[in-house]
Amino acid sequence: MKRIVTIQDISCVGKCSLTVALPIISAMGVETAIIPTAVLSTHTAFDDFTFRDLTDEIVPIAQHWNQEGIGFDAIYTGYLGSFEQLEIVSDFFDEFKTSENFIFVDPAMGDNGELYKGFTPEFAKEMGKLCGKADIIVPNMTEAAYMLGFDRVEEEYDEGYVKDILYQLSLLGAKMVVLTSVSYDESSIGVVAYDSVRKEYFSYFDERIDVKYHGTGDVFASACVGALMNDFSLADSLKIAANYVVECIKDTQTDSKRNWYGVNFETVIPYLIRTIEKNKTVLPPTRARYFFFSEELHVSEQE
Repeated sequence: MKRIVTIQDISCVGKCSLTVALPIISAMGVETAIIPTAVLSTHTAFDDFTFRDLTDEIVPIAQHWNQEGIGFDAIYTGYLGSFEQLEIVSDFFDEFKTSENFIFVDPAMGDNGELYKGFTPEFAKEMGKLCGKADIIVPNMTEAAYMLGFDRVEEEYDEGYVKDILYQLSLLGAKMVVLTSVSYDESSIGVVAYDSVRKEYFSYFDERIDVKYHGTGDVFASACVGALMNDFSLADSLKIAANYVVECIKDTQTDSKRNWYGVNFETVIPYLIRTIEKNKTVLPPTRARYFFFSEELHVSEQE
C-alpha cells in the first residue's frame, strides 16, 4: 500500500484541512499519515473558535520518523499558518523528498481576491518560495496573484492572462502548476494547468454552481492527491477531483439537513471510489510525474 503524509491544521468541526484529507485519501486506498500543525475547535468561519498551535511538535515527529526509517510516496501540504511553519516544512521537504516521490502544495492563503485573516503579502511571497520546492502546486487565482506580488487580483481575465500567470508561477520552481477556480464565463468553472517540463497546457471545465462552501479547495486537493496515488496522470487526477467537488456540492444542495459549514463529501465517497475503480480497468498505470494521458476518462454516475 502506498503512503502519503499530509501537513496541515485540523479543525475538529468544519469539513476542511485534515478532517477531509484523511478520510478522502484513505478511502482511495492510500495510507495517510498526518502532521497536524494546529488544532482548532472549528474552522475559522465560526465565531470564538479555540486554537492550539502545534508548531513545536513538527520537528520531533519528523525526527522520530527518520529514526524509524519511515518514508512516503507523496508529501501534501495545505494550510500553513506562520513563517516558522513555512521554514520547518521547507526543511521537511529536504529531509523526505526522494527521486521516487513527489511534493504537492496547496498554498491555502485566500480566495475571492483577499488573503485570509492573519496572512500578509510578505507571507504570500514566502509561500511562493515553498511552492518552488514542489512538484505540483494548486493555487487559486487569489493565491497566485499574491505569490507573484501583483498589486491586485483580476476579476475578469482571458485565456492568455491565465497562461501567463501559470508561466510566471512555474518560474518559482514547481514542475506542474495548476490554477483552480478559473472561470471565463458564468456557466463554467475549472482548472488550467501548465507542465513546465514539456511546455504544455491543459484545461478542464465543469458546470458552475452558484454557491460557495468552505473547504471545497481541500476536498479538491485531497481527491487529486488520492488519484495520483492510484497511478492516474495529473490531467486525469484533476478531472477526477473537479468532478468529485461538483458532485459534493450537488449532494449538499439537495440535502434539506445540510450544514452551512461544508459539503457532504462523505456521502459522495462511493461515487469517487467507483470512478477510480472503473478507470483503473481501462487506464494503464502511469507515473505521477507524467502529465498528459490520451485515453478518455470515464466518470461514474451518482447513484
